[in-house]
Amino acid sequence: MRKSAFVFGYGRRGSSFAKGLKTDDYHLYIVENREEEYEKAKSDGYIDVVYLDVTKDEELESLPMSNQSYIICVMEDEHLNVFLTLSLRALFPHATIVAISDSIHVTQKLKMAGASKVIDLYQVSANRIHNILRKPVATKLLDSFISNDYAISFREIEIPLGSCLDGVMANDIDFSSHGVLLLGMIDVELSHKFIFITSGIQHKLDEGDTIVCIGYNEDLDRFEAKIKEIKEGQQQ
Repeated sequence: MRKSAFVFGYGRRGSSFAKGLKTDDYHLYIVENREEEYEKAKSDGYIDVVYLDVTKDEELESLPMSNQSYIICVMEDEHLNVFLTLSLRALFPHATIVAISDSIHVTQKLKMAGASKVIDLYQVSANRIHNILRKPVATKLLDSFISNDYAISFREIEIPLGSCLDGVMANDIDFSSHGVLLLGMIDVELSHKFIFITSGIQHKLDEGDTIVCIGYNEDLDRFEAKIKEIKEGQQQ
């Protein structure tokens, strides 16, 4: 069953999120309360575009959302974004809600409102400046990926029993030779906790773990096919 993702707000940030999600296997919905942005989303080719008053719970409840949905709150009005996050958390207590913030005060409000994850643009900018100073080559490479709009996306890949990655330490794998970068992993032994590669943990990959990679779609396809090959003698 396909997972559904709801992007609330089709301004500059919302349209960027929608563009990134469009290439992934999500049933994507765009929700807007402004007619101009609603029409723009439709003209950009999105099929499921909804125009409603996001301040009314009864209208939010009319959306085909569930506790398994991914919800991205990127309304241009930060106060409305906090209010929307609070409303959605009350309506869908177990859903994954991602919200955008551009200040520490808004970040605190969004966390208190129930956001599962807050992307703090201020912190992101600070980290980017740090990377420019400390890792100029990597930053330049990443910028070239993004600015030129290549077919790059994220990919979650579950490791099957008998895979070439089953039982291998993550640090021993040369992901770059396959044209992909490892961002982190979801470990079944740690209650499905997501582990960033920057956490410094020496991690062994096992059957059922999920790795999260970024790369060109073609490279990701080849890499996924490679690691899903079952080693000789371990076919089921």
